[in-house]
Amino acid sequence: MTAYWVNTFTAIRDEDRLRRYAQLAGPAMRAAGGRFLARGTPVDVLEGGPGLRTTIIAFPDAAAARAAYESDAYQDALRVLGDAATREIRVLDGVDEP
Repeated sequence: MTAYWVNTFTAIRDEDRLRRYAQLAGPAMRAAGGRFLARGTPVDVLEGGPGLRTTIIAFPDAAAARAAYESDAYQDALRVLGDAATREIRVLDGVDEP
């Protein structure tokens, strides 16, 4: 079942390091079978925080999303990001509706 990685930044302290992280993280996600569905700042915030950068990536399943996170390539990206941002990452199973 398709799974969705939802990455929401709650604080960004260093835009340059975030940019370098994204340059490494994007190819790492694609190499692990991820497909970017949406990324950037929200066009509208209906509830909640300030509306910082959010990314949604589709994976073949939750195991593939976990493997992407644990991959050497993504761990390299995380080292670049370091404490430059605070974020929340969730992996959700897709919904099969008739």
